Amino acid sequence: MKHNDWKERLNVVYSTNPDFQYEANHTEEAETLPKEKQALRISLDKRNRGGKKVTLITGFIGKDEDLQNLGKWLKVKCGVGGSAKDGEIIIQGDFRSKICEILSKDGYQKVKII
Repeated sequence: MKHNDWKERLNVVYSTNPDFQYEANHTEEAETLPKEKQALRISLDKRNRGGKKVTLITGFIGKDEDLQNLGKWLKVKCGVGGSAKDGEIIIQGDFRSKICEILSKDGYQKVKII
C-alpha cells in the first residue's frame, strides 16, 4: 500500500493514473561552494533600520547551516551582534574593510566591497 497522506496531495482532486505521484513541496538546499568560489559582496546598508548602519554580506551560495556558522564566526571576529538569514549576513555597524580583510585571510578570494 502506498503512503497516502492527504497533505501531500492538496492540489489534486482525482487521478485515474495508478502510477500518479503527488507533488510534494520539498526544496533541496544547494551544496555549499568552496571558499575560493564564493563571490561575496560586502555593502553598507542603513535603509529601514532606524538610522543605524549595518554591514550586509550577500552572495553566499550554500546550506543555511553553513551561512549561520559563517555569520557567527564574523560576529565573533568583529565583536558585535548581527544575524544570518535568507542568504545574507547582517553585522551591526560599519565593518566593511575589517570583514573584507578577515574573509581574504580565511581563503575567500572573490570578496568585493560595494
